[in-house]
Amino acid sequence: MKVIDRLNLAAEEKKTLFSFELLPPVRGKSIQSLFDAIDPLMEFKPAFVDVTYHREEYVYKELQNGLFEKSIQRHRPGTVAVCAAIMHKYNVDTVPHIICGGFSKEETENILIELNFLGIENILALRGDAAKGEASFTPHPEGYAYASELVEQVTKMNEGEFKYADETGFKGGFSIGVAAYPEKHMDASNLDSDIDFLKKKVDLGADYIVTQMFFDNQKYFDFVERCRTAGITVPIIPGIKPLTTKKQLTLLPSIFKLDFPQELFTEAQKCKNNKEVRELGIEWGIQQSKELIKYGVPGMHFYSMGRSTSVKDIAEAIF
Repeated sequence: MKVIDRLNLAAEEKKTLFSFELLPPVRGKSIQSLFDAIDPLMEFKPAFVDVTYHREEYVYKELQNGLFEKSIQRHRPGTVAVCAAIMHKYNVDTVPHIICGGFSKEETENILIELNFLGIENILALRGDAAKGEASFTPHPEGYAYASELVEQVTKMNEGEFKYADETGFKGGFSIGVAAYPEKHMDASNLDSDIDFLKKKVDLGADYIVTQMFFDNQKYFDFVERCRTAGITVPIIPGIKPLTTKKQLTLLPSIFKLDFPQELFTEAQKCKNNKEVRELGIEWGIQQSKELIKYGVPGMHFYSMGRSTSVKDIAEAIF
């Protein structure tokens, strides 16, 4: 079932959907490690499960003649295969992340055709991060620089337009999700311009939005208000990540350019170990989630990062 259809149905029934996002296991680990992370969360009947995509890394190997050979390393199994495995085992809808970085337009089309063949009806369209070693994001020479261009390609394929393949027609096409940043994307000049780019993605065919993690609900409330003022009417699902370690107090702001509320930061600093930090993160996540549900969010999307314990504890308290 398409995510947008689930969101519309939940809105009619005045329900809040539960979903989560996970990383494919590190290369070399078995599929069971993935299932172990999913099993504890299935009792909450997730509406969908997002599966991230991680770009290849380039390494240079020195040859016997003294020259260097550029080779590609992939550290995680393919997102498409992981989505298919989850669907087969749990009979739950999956949402593979499709990124611009590292892919040509033709390769993107081939991935979409493969997803359609597998019966996967949803995607999250992202620009993706810069490859390791790059100072800034560099698009594939025959690919896209912006997620809006990727959304446009998927929309055209939904309408039966194939540029590279001989096949014709999708069975209803894909439900297209996109990402948003309540505290501004790191590459955006300001929040207003960031929302302008978000609206462009919606105008080109995106039918729901999932936000990056945040720890201050007011940031989300203000962001939604800005979006509605800008004419963005699609569902905006908040993304939540429980705090689990003290290291995350500096790591998460540096990676995702987010702010920790002073109250949470102060309490986390008082914690003597990561066990206490995790307990604090669960309690904060519960209160944060309850306030968001009271506000009327369409769903709660949790960034599990392959670890389900904290998310399970929060879900038990709110669903």
